[in-house]
Amino acid sequence: MKKTLTSAAAARTGFIALVSLGMLVPMYLLVVNAFKSQREILADPFSPALGSASFRYLSDAWNNPDFDILKGYGTTIALVLCVNALGMALCAPAAYVLARTPKTLSRVLLFFFIAGMFIPTQVILVPVIFVLRAVGLMGTMPGLILFMTATTVPFTLFVFFGYIRTLPRSLDEAAAIDGAGRYYTLWRIILPLMRPILATVFILNSLSVWNDFASPQMILGPGSGIYTVTTGVYAAVGQYSTDYTKVFPTLLLAVIPILVIFVAMQRHVMSGLAAGAVKG
Repeated sequence: MKKTLTSAAAARTGFIALVSLGMLVPMYLLVVNAFKSQREILADPFSPALGSASFRYLSDAWNNPDFDILKGYGTTIALVLCVNALGMALCAPAAYVLARTPKTLSRVLLFFFIAGMFIPTQVILVPVIFVLRAVGLMGTMPGLILFMTATTVPFTLFVFFGYIRTLPRSLDEAAAIDGAGRYYTLWRIILPLMRPILATVFILNSLSVWNDFASPQMILGPGSGIYTVTTGVYAAVGQYSTDYTKVFPTLLLAVIPILVIFVAMQRHVMSGLAAGAVKG
């Protein structure tokens, strides 16, 4: 029996390792081809070509007149911070109320909110554009921030709800005995205990916002003069470009910051998920 379990565990490990390697192939191609010439890329895209690798292509992409990458970084970072701040400020009180509400009502309301997780963002972009145009927010950062915040609310609310449900109600009761109201209990007692899950949600939502292309492209538009990293890459590379010495270095510069952030904070993601699983 023990030998059978060991074999099953080894098979699962091998399967996961193969899937992980397969998911790393695009990143490998991006990194190795960012330092190669057009001829080398076309001849053998999988070869690292260490002897002829050059940083000139990265330098050209950094100084590309069609894409100010520092401006793209600044716009995207501002968007990430605003969306996370607004989304968490909205979802924390809502999740707290739902988690402390009788089961039937809380389940109905929760299902209503998280139904948005099953609707692709691209499906609602067209009606959202009409709404933003009607209220004068089309082609503006506030309009994009409001829309992208709305797209992150279902996931954020779902995760916060599950985490708060693991926190004992005795914390609320003790605070109430001391004269604390519900808002004080949330912000001074519950929220500090949510730091691991706050970090988890921040990182996952940041990845989603950073990588989104359709929303900023449609809402900001090419005439607004505002672009994120993804829309800037599209403008720099061009719709029909085949100059891979421009494509790969520009894409690498676009993903480096979010990769660094994820690697640096991945332990917070794991600790947040583990805390939500074992608390209570």
